[in-house]
Amino acid sequence: MNPLENRRFLLQKRPHGTPQRDDFSLKTGPVPTAPEGGLVVRNRYISLDPAQRGWMDDAPSYMPPIPLGEPVRATTVGVVHESRHPDFAPGDWVLGLNGVEDYSVVTPGGFTSKIDVSIVDRPSRYLSAVGAVGLTAYFGLTDAAAPRAGETLLVTGAAGAVGSMVGQIGKILGLRVIGIAGGAEKCRRLVEDYGFDVAIDYKGIDDRGKAVDALAAEVAAAAPDGVDILFENVGGDVMDAVLLNLALHARVVLCGLISEYNAPEKIGIRNLWQVIVKQATIKGFLIAGYVPRFAEGGAAVAQWLGEGRLRVDEDIQHGLDNAYDAFMRLFTGANTGKLVLAVD
Repeated sequence: MNPLENRRFLLQKRPHGTPQRDDFSLKTGPVPTAPEGGLVVRNRYISLDPAQRGWMDDAPSYMPPIPLGEPVRATTVGVVHESRHPDFAPGDWVLGLNGVEDYSVVTPGGFTSKIDVSIVDRPSRYLSAVGAVGLTAYFGLTDAAAPRAGETLLVTGAAGAVGSMVGQIGKILGLRVIGIAGGAEKCRRLVEDYGFDVAIDYKGIDDRGKAVDALAAEVAAAAPDGVDILFENVGGDVMDAVLLNLALHARVVLCGLISEYNAPEKIGIRNLWQVIVKQATIKGFLIAGYVPRFAEGGAAVAQWLGEGRLRVDEDIQHGLDNAYDAFMRLFTGANTGKLVLAVD
């Protein structure tokens, strides 16, 4: 990489279904300069998340669509390259919502904060354990789900970055934890690496035409008294199967719907009537609502991590020229932990 150039991974077209390579381009330009009251960040680590797929669509969401011709939006960890802001100096490590690019311009009022990389084993932890992923797991379970010791928690997408942390935090809080994941290896990791009580392999179902019924039967066997808390990351058939096994007054935390993100036509939920039958509640969850409590959550997660009670794996891919292939690991199930792109 030429340090005087800025490579940018741009969104060229709105993907239809699964993103294709020609929906993006990698272009090189000059390193930007800091605006008055702003700064330029040299990105070192970039978070790759399923939510980015939603931001690529021109559809109503909690954030505006990524403009065509602009870098794919991403949370990044980097170092201040140039500053015209009194609170930031060159060399400061920062966390912010920027782009998949070497250098990002942060305008006055932009979301960027200093981070202390001395308290973690590597800076990328701010994109996993003590970043949005860890805080999503922490607040999504401890606050949104209102867990009580002895209850049964079921996590879908359980081998993913958020799901694996939710399950481990559930065990710390005294819950019985069931995870649904795809493939024997991921299910092995749930039990042996993350301490889940039961792992269910949704890919192990032979008759896809009866996928919901077959998966529902496996959930029923694992949770004979029903599921008190469903932490939902997947949606579709997987969520439909679990809804058939809710306990009375169950709580559903709707954190993600990864099965829908690349679907040209949305599948939707067909067993929603079970929410009425079981007098359950569904709560949509976004970590953005917990910004004032980030310090609280970060301290708790950091303590558990330091005590060895949490295992947080990172799947670090390398190079901006690898951005498309790295991003697609999210949708093929190839990633093994929080997916991070190391810029250099």
